[in-house]
Amino acid sequence: MANELVVIEQATALDLFTAPEKVNQMLEHIKSLAEEERKELDSDFSVAKNRKAFASLAYKVTQTKTAIDKAGKLVVNDLKELPKKVDAARKLFRDELDLLSDGIRKPLTEWEAQEKAREEAEALKKQVEVDHEEALQMNELFDLRKAEEERQRIAREEEMKRQAAEQARLEAERKARQEIEALAKREREAKEAAERAEREKQEAIQRAEQAAKEAKEKAEREKQLAIEAERKKAQEAEQARLAEEERKRQEEAKRQADKEHQKAINNQAMQDLIDAGIPEECAKNCIIAIAKNLVSNVKIHY
Repeated sequence: MANELVVIEQATALDLFTAPEKVNQMLEHIKSLAEEERKELDSDFSVAKNRKAFASLAYKVTQTKTAIDKAGKLVVNDLKELPKKVDAARKLFRDELDLLSDGIRKPLTEWEAQEKAREEAEALKKQVEVDHEEALQMNELFDLRKAEEERQRIAREEEMKRQAAEQARLEAERKARQEIEALAKREREAKEAAERAEREKQEAIQRAEQAAKEAKEKAEREKQLAIEAERKKAQEAEQARLAEEERKRQEEAKRQADKEHQKAINNQAMQDLIDAGIPEECAKNCIIAIAKNLVSNVKIHY
């Protein structure tokens, strides 16, 4: 029989502990497996084999908790950036599996307490009966022995026997009352312990549910913040791209405007040379040479 209900592979442990929905799925799977095995058990706790089977199943759940917690601890040691998520999952596993183990063993624990109380009560009852029988036998022997003595002492001896028997009866009743009161106290304490365990169980369930809720809300907030950051980043990148395109467009427009301006001035200068009597081809070459700064002390102002 395996020591755990499930086996957590270390290669997939990180994926399990950082996904709350997978944690809940694993818990439901473990509970289902435990419940299936529990249904197959015989709840007649008067049979030692049945008691051992219930205790074994509860121990298996505890071993499962230990194995899962160990796997989670290894993840925390290897990946320091994920301790909070893994620790939350480990705690959830511990709390839930402790509750599951306690719940499975609870009927056996209650039966053991009741059985112990019943055995003690029966032992007390038998002891009282034995004491009473011994007292009766002692009385009979006493009567037989004293029957042989003088008749005048019979009345005195009978009174002594009566007082001794009464004293023994009173003492036996006193002891019986003390034992019964002690038994009632133990039963009351066992009941209070069971009620306290149930309260602690409910409180643990509430704490686990609250922790799961807070973890889910935190994950949702972080998700929304990440989405908003990505949206803002994309918006800023788009704005930067548009700004760059506008800058390039303006620079190109300025270059074109400058080019057209220079062309108009050059054409006007060339026309002025032609009007001054310089042949067109010569005037064109002169303007080109001046524009390229090939003519000393001559410059066109744009």
